[in-house]
Amino acid sequence: MNYADKLVPNHIFDILRKCTVQSGVPTYVIGGYVRDLLLQRHNKDIDIVCVGSGIEMAELFVTLSGADTKVAVYKNFGTAMINIDDVQIEFVGARTESYRAESRKPIVESGTLQDDQNRRDFTINALAISLNEPDYGSLIDPFGGLEDMRNYIIKTPLEPDITFRDDPLRILRACRFASQLTFDIDPDTFEAMKRNKHRVEILSQERITEELNKIILSPVPSYGLKLLYYAEVLEIIFPRLVALKGAEYVDGKGHKDNFFHTLQVLDNVAKLSPNLWLRWAAILHDIAKPATKRYDPTHGWTFHGHEDLGAKWVPEIFKNFKLPLNEHMKYVQKLVQLHLRPIALTKEHVTDSAIRRLMVDAGPEIDDLLLLCKCDITSKNIDKVSRYLQNFEKVSQKIKEVEAIDTLRNFQPVITGEIIMEKLQLPPGKIVGEIKNIVREAIVDGIVPNEYEAALQYMYEVAKTKVIP
Repeated sequence: MNYADKLVPNHIFDILRKCTVQSGVPTYVIGGYVRDLLLQRHNKDIDIVCVGSGIEMAELFVTLSGADTKVAVYKNFGTAMINIDDVQIEFVGARTESYRAESRKPIVESGTLQDDQNRRDFTINALAISLNEPDYGSLIDPFGGLEDMRNYIIKTPLEPDITFRDDPLRILRACRFASQLTFDIDPDTFEAMKRNKHRVEILSQERITEELNKIILSPVPSYGLKLLYYAEVLEIIFPRLVALKGAEYVDGKGHKDNFFHTLQVLDNVAKLSPNLWLRWAAILHDIAKPATKRYDPTHGWTFHGHEDLGAKWVPEIFKNFKLPLNEHMKYVQKLVQLHLRPIALTKEHVTDSAIRRLMVDAGPEIDDLLLLCKCDITSKNIDKVSRYLQNFEKVSQKIKEVEAIDTLRNFQPVITGEIIMEKLQLPPGKIVGEIKNIVREAIVDGIVPNEYEAALQYMYEVAKTKVIP
């Protein structure tokens, strides 16, 4: 089967074809680019394997292309990297690999194209297309990867226990590819994943988190997370998420399974936003429910304070996952902290004061908070969901009305601590903080406009109650 016509639109392959003619080195495009080419998916990473020196082929490519780019050489791995026209091309010599039990880093030796295909993780990633004369464009598919692709199957090219024992990251990659492509995992492959789950413990946290984030960013992220759960890997890499699993009953009263609820909220968010950190907020919004679960004979199951405890846990979770401890972490923490507030407003008469307070606390994240809360409305009772959504829309509309009047999205009180100390001749201390908070609350409640003169006058009145001479 020949795919030369599919290579034509990309001029990079014309240059690679010239490279093979001039060098005489057998060269192939292999792996993910071939897979996505056949699936008609966009891919800007091209892997080139040469039965010879990949570094020399990369240098020849730059010479023949005339491109103003440099070759990044990694001699320890025998690879070279080029960036051209927003495309990353990696050149590597064909190789064979062997592994030690305590590491996923292979011992590498030169090999044939067949050796190189044997070391690939899945059949759909072992596909290669020849860039050589006279079989330019021919597909080399020794493991039936094309057929697996047509059947939407993830399968290892060799015996699956060896594949996963050698490199346990492939267990996570199987779930990731299944989630990204909406493929099934071959039953024998999946059972081998379960048998070798303990091997995941040798992986670095960075590699685990990289695969996890790719699953979270997939079209239906719950699919990949469920595969990790049923492969018994999720309890190793994310035990706090698995702790949400299960519904407990007392006196016939039960609560929802918060694991599957969380996955549903995540999928709901994924339909509306590609924001990785908003998706993480969906994952963590109920993370502290197991720790706050209580049964009350009158009110049934409660999870009081789970939003506060969950927000408190966010920095630790981000640190453990080697996620950034910056504004992204603070963003997730804020959404976890506030995720009950908009829902609570649907259950009572909504005052402008309550809306203002929510908007001030949420700040520029108000829209994402509302999206998360809307996605958090899940139930098997369609009428209940419809009723909640209708009430939620009323709250959303009220927020728009108050926003139009007050411009609270980036609210900052006009009276600062510095102004209080200067005007009242006070040193830093508790009284300054109390006055600042009272003035702030009055502005949020609409008692005083957020204007300097009005707020300053109110500050002087408050100061009198603090017995300031």
